[in-house]
Amino acid sequence: MEDHKMKGLARRVPLLAGSVLAVTIAVLSGCSTPPPPPPPPPPVVVIPPKPTPPMGAPEHMTVPAADANGVRHTVNSGISTPQAVWNLRSAYNVAALNCVEAQYLPILEGYKRFLKVYAKPLNTANREIDRSFQTQHKGREAIKARESYQTQVYNFFSLPPVDANFCQAAMDLTTELETVDPSQFETYAYTGLAKMEAPFKSFFDSYEQYRADLAAWEARYGNANITVRPTFEQQAQAGSQVLQQ
Repeated sequence: MEDHKMKGLARRVPLLAGSVLAVTIAVLSGCSTPPPPPPPPPPVVVIPPKPTPPMGAPEHMTVPAADANGVRHTVNSGISTPQAVWNLRSAYNVAALNCVEAQYLPILEGYKRFLKVYAKPLNTANREIDRSFQTQHKGREAIKARESYQTQVYNFFSLPPVDANFCQAAMDLTTELETVDPSQFETYAYTGLAKMEAPFKSFFDSYEQYRADLAAWEARYGNANITVRPTFEQQAQAGSQVLQQ
């Protein structure tokens, strides 16, 4: 009888030892350090479009600089009344030649009226400008100097990116001149010239802002080694295109 009990006890001991070993392994496993979490994915960098010149202008061009007070000096700055009269005539002439679309037809008729109604102050301005250049230059040099300056004026008002806004300014000028008496024309010349010049100054401001935006863009994105990952919206769009194929 005792032998039978001893044999049963012998069978239980290995089973008990195995259970204790399993519990010990489980406890030791629970005390081990878990592996570190995976590193977060790199941030998604969405590069904004590279700034482009306003109004289809070239990427590299020179615009008149502004002084410390924000005043932009052009061929129309600091000129005499006769020169303001003549520069207004030049600007209106450029508009009559370049603004040929149907909606701008009143400009040509307005320019023809302009030459007739203000013929006297225009002729006076022309003579005074000739005298002014002749006092500064001798003989043929006076003619060359005036022609050179006048070419600058025509080129200023012929800047292609500003065409549409310039033509609209000429349309406004055409309407406004109908109310200007010839006796008041010389005084009005500065006002009219400023109206014709305004679209160009606005463009110059826009172009300088473009250059500042471009410099900032290039400083941040131009030479950086950036991994660009698609945004959620781009991924969703790509998935949608795959499903549609």
